[in-house]
Amino acid sequence: MKLLLPWALLLLAAAPGPGPGPAAVHPSKVSDTEKSQLVNETRWQYYGTTGTGGNLSVTWNASALPTSSVTIELWGYEETGKPYSGEWMAKWSYLYSLATNIPNSGFFTFIPKPAPPNYQRWEVGALRIISSKHYAGEKDVRALWSNEHALAWHLGDDFRADPVAWARARCLAWAELEDQLPNFLKELPDCPCTLAQARADSGRFHTDYGCDIEHGSVCTYHPGAVHCVRSVQASPQYGSGQQCCYTAEGTQLLTADSTSGSTPDRGHDWGAPPFRAPPRVPGLSHWLYDVISFYHCCLWAPECSRYMSRRPSSDCRSYRPPRLASAFGDPHFVTFDGANFTFNGRGEYVLLESALTNLRVQARALPRTTPEGTQDQGTGLTAVAVQEDNSDVVEVRLASGTGILQVLLNKEELSFAEQTWLDLKGMFLSVAAGDSVSIMLSSGAGLEVSVQGPFLNVAILLPEKFLTHTQGLLGTLNDNLADDFTLRNGQVLPPTASSRELFRFGADWAVENASSLLTYDSPFLVNNFLYRPKHDPTFQPLFPEETTPSPSQATEAAKLCGDNHFCSFDVLATGSLSVANATREAYQLHQRRVQNLKPEVSCGWLAPPTNGQKDGIKYLAGSTVYFHCNNGYSLDGAEVSLCQADGTWSRPTPTCQPGRSHTVLLSIIFGGLAVVALVVLVYVLLRRRKSNTAIWTSQP
Repeated sequence: MKLLLPWALLLLAAAPGPGPGPAAVHPSKVSDTEKSQLVNETRWQYYGTTGTGGNLSVTWNASALPTSSVTIELWGYEETGKPYSGEWMAKWSYLYSLATNIPNSGFFTFIPKPAPPNYQRWEVGALRIISSKHYAGEKDVRALWSNEHALAWHLGDDFRADPVAWARARCLAWAELEDQLPNFLKELPDCPCTLAQARADSGRFHTDYGCDIEHGSVCTYHPGAVHCVRSVQASPQYGSGQQCCYTAEGTQLLTADSTSGSTPDRGHDWGAPPFRAPPRVPGLSHWLYDVISFYHCCLWAPECSRYMSRRPSSDCRSYRPPRLASAFGDPHFVTFDGANFTFNGRGEYVLLESALTNLRVQARALPRTTPEGTQDQGTGLTAVAVQEDNSDVVEVRLASGTGILQVLLNKEELSFAEQTWLDLKGMFLSVAAGDSVSIMLSSGAGLEVSVQGPFLNVAILLPEKFLTHTQGLLGTLNDNLADDFTLRNGQVLPPTASSRELFRFGADWAVENASSLLTYDSPFLVNNFLYRPKHDPTFQPLFPEETTPSPSQATEAAKLCGDNHFCSFDVLATGSLSVANATREAYQLHQRRVQNLKPEVSCGWLAPPTNGQKDGIKYLAGSTVYFHCNNGYSLDGAEVSLCQADGTWSRPTPTCQPGRSHTVLLSIIFGGLAVVALVVLVYVLLRRRKSNTAIWTSQP
C-alpha cells in the first residue's frame, strides 16, 4: 500500500485542479531523488543583498525525468482573499521560465535578472523542472520541484538598489497587518520546561526537523539551540502551531532574551485538515505568515524586535507533563499511578479504555517459542492496536518469527519505503529506524511502541485531562495506587494482592469479541483468537512468589539484574538472559522517562532593568538572575533574585537610577584619597626641608 507523506501538503502545484491525487506531501519531505536541489540555498535567498550576487545553480537527478531536454520554470505561491473568511484561497501560479529546451544534464546555472513588475508580488515559490515536450505551466505532469524558498533572486531593481529599506517597508507592512489579525497565541499549548520534557512528551510534541539534536543540531534560525520541537496538533480555531527550542543545558530559549528563541507560528508548519485551505497548507502557509516576514524583519533588515514582539515565546508556567504507563517483557506493567505487577496471560487484553475521548488500546500476548522449539511459561506482547473516537485504527505487531515491526492501518499493512510520517484520520504516525513507532492522537495522548528483545515495549502518555477517566490493565489514573487493580464490575483488589489474584484481574480485562481492534489475517490468529475466548484459561504461567530459582539461576539473575525484580523473574520464566536483559533495559527506559517527565516549577520570565542588563536565562526553581546597570546609572534594589519553590521570584527586577555609577563613585573616592595623600606627602617634605634649613643656618 503506497501512501504519501502525511503532514505534508498535497503539492498544490502538482495537482492544482480538482480530481484524485496525493493529498499530503510536505515539500521538505519529498525524497531528494524526486526533487531538484538549489546549490547553496542560502545564497538564493539572500541574492541582491550586500555581497551576494553572481551565478546561481540548480541540480537534479536526470534519470528521474525520462527526456532529453527540459524546461525550468518558476512558480509562485500566494494566499488571496480576506484572512479567516470563506474567500481565503491558496494558489500556485506559473510565473515564467528560466530556461526552455535545454539538455537534461542534471545541472543548470544562470545569472538572475529582476523579474517584470507584474511578477514581483510573489516572494515565496519553487522551481519546477519538466520535460520540454510539455508546454510551459502545464499542470498534472511529471516534474521535479525544488524546496519552497524566499525568492530574493527574482525581486526587482528597487530591492537590489536598497534591500534594507525595501525589507524594512515590508516588515512594517507585515506588522501593521499582523496587528489586525486575530490573536492566535491564546489557544497554543505552553512549552515544556526542559529539553528532557520536550523529548519525552511525544504525544503532544515532535522534533522540529529544522533543529534536530539527532542530526547534528543544525539550527539555522535558532543559533544557540540544539533542539526544537513543535506541537503535533494545529490549534483548533486558527490552525496555528507552537515551537519550543532548547540549549545544550536543556534550558528553554525565549525570544524575550534572544532572537534565537522559539517562535510560535500563525500557520502550523505541518498544516492541518483541510490541507488545501489557508492557513493550513503544510509548509507554505507557514512560509507566508511566519518565515518570509522573518526574512523581512530579521535577516534582510534590522527590525527583528518587531517580529519577536509578535511571535513571543511561550514559557512553561502552565505546562503540565503527561502521565506515563508502560508494558514490557514477560509482560510486566507499570500503571499511570506507579503500581507495578506481572500478568503473563495468553490472549488479548484491554490495556486502556477512556470514555473521555472513546480511547481504546488493546494488546495481544503470546508465549515465546525458544530456539529448541518449546514454549516459555510466560508470555509477552506481540501486537497492540489503538483507536480514539472515530479515528483510523492502527495496529503495530511483530511479524511472525522475524522480530520486525509491521504497521497496519485499518487492517491493511503499511509500507514506509517512501515516508516515515503519516497524517491519518485522528492521529499522526511516525516510524523511526524500523523498530519504533510513535502514535500521536488528536487528544494529546501518545503511544510509543518498540521492539525490546522478543516482545513489544509499549509506553502510553496521557495529558492530565484524562485524570479519573481511565480503566484497564494500566489502572485508574487518579494519583491513587490503591484502586489501580479495579475489575470490570468495580471490585478493587488491594495493592498487596498476590500474583494469582492479579492473574484474575488481568483475565477480567480480556477483549470482548465485538469490540476487538486487532487483526486476524492468518489461520493461526483466526483459530486461536477469532473463534476462541480472548483469554486462554488453559494456559498456566509461572507465578513469582511460587517459583524458586536454582542456585545457578539465582547467581545469573543477581549478576545481570541486581534489584530489578522484573528482570529476575524473566530469567526464571524464560531461562534466557537475553530476554531478561531486554526487560531490564525496558524498565530502565521507563524509569528515565518518568524522571524526564517530572514536573518543574517555573517563575516565568524576569525582565532586565531599564538602562541595565541581567545575567541568567533560566527561570525554574533554584535558578538565580543577577542584575547590573549601565555606566552612569546606579542599582536601586536587589542585585540578585532567586526562583523559589512556590513559583515566585524572591526579589522583583530592580531599577537603574540616573546618577554616578559605582565605578564613577569609586574613581572619585580613590581620586580624592590620592589627592589627600599627595597633600600630606608635600606637607611632610616641606616640614623636613624647613627643619634641615634651620640646622644648616646654626652651624659656624
